[in-house]
Amino acid sequence: YGLKEAFRSWFDEAKNGTKDLGEIKQDLYHFYNQVEKSGMDEFIQAIGTLKNWQPEVLNSFAFGYNNGFVEGLNNQTKVIKRNAFGFKRYDRLRLRVLLHHQYKDLDFQVG
Repeated sequence: YGLKEAFRSWFDEAKNGTKDLGEIKQDLYHFYNQVEKSGMDEFIQAIGTLKNWQPEVLNSFAFGYNNGFVEGLNNQTKVIKRNAFGFKRYDRLRLRVLLHHQYKDLDFQVG
């Protein structure tokens, strides 16, 4: 419980943006040390993942960009594909997806 709360505290501080990136990184290293001292295999595996993706994780706090918009488009397209069991031709499915996403200005041919 203490390790989970330590991570949550670090994450909340990093997300608030009140500290600079160097301090956030030092706090993350402090969390790594806490986990390694605990010896809990599950948390050690979790910090292994954090260490592998550390530049990307820290950049997400520094720049605040995310891919939520693209993930939403992907989800909508998958829903259309799931519901498109009646389409026998790929070009018609493609047109349906483009129409849904309001890409009417693209140059394409039908048939």
